[in-house]
Amino acid sequence: MKSVSLTVYPRGQVKRLRVKKLRASGRIPAVIYGAKTKPQNLEIAIKDLEDVIHHSASENILVDLAVTGDAQPKRLALVQEIQHHALSGKVLHVDFHEVAENEKVTIMVPVETVGEAVGVKSGGGVLEHVLFRVKARGLPKDLPEIFNVDVSKLEIGQAIHLGEIPAPAGVEILGDKAIPVIAVAAPLTEAQEAAAATATGAEPEMIKEKKEEGAAEGAAKAPEKGAAKAADKGAEKAPEKGADKGGDKKAKK
Repeated sequence: MKSVSLTVYPRGQVKRLRVKKLRASGRIPAVIYGAKTKPQNLEIAIKDLEDVIHHSASENILVDLAVTGDAQPKRLALVQEIQHHALSGKVLHVDFHEVAENEKVTIMVPVETVGEAVGVKSGGGVLEHVLFRVKARGLPKDLPEIFNVDVSKLEIGQAIHLGEIPAPAGVEILGDKAIPVIAVAAPLTEAQEAAAATATGAEPEMIKEKKEEGAAEGAAKAPEKGAAKAADKGAEKAPEKGADKGGDKKAKK
């Protein structure tokens, strides 16, 4: 990993209001820490940091820090974390991890695919990216920003495992070498798609709809049944009333 130069400045104020004013002035807060040094507050011009980020393949960046007006004006560090605003995406804060040129460090390196798998192109398979980042250890300047993995020869059912990822000289990829990182799976059949839909709750949803339909039918039938009963009662009463009138007339005659 090639180092890039970055100018930073010691920062004395850490209160929230001061930090807001700092960002409003075009600078952002930062901190640097290491195994052999105490944490130190810094500030950086936002434009300088954005230039460094935009010219890097990932956020794994090795920087030669020039600390203006500090007792340690030159410090080598890795960008440990960049905090972004949730909505705007603007950089809010940066953590630097100070390292030594001759001391091995461990970082998480992104994995990117190169090419189109033959199993996807001609067999209709699905490319599965199992691990997006892997752990690597080495000297700061030997570590890669990113691992590019060629997947063009992958057939359906084949995979590239952790132990098969090519690493630069002096860099060790840590972890179980048999773990698949990228694989090509066979396309799903209709039965498998139906089973997947059931597993995600599609069947309970259908049952719920049937219950709702049954309840609606029951509600529609209830008034009909009540109306029928009322009609029956009316029919029973009508003859009785007519019979009484007929009896009265005969009695008068």
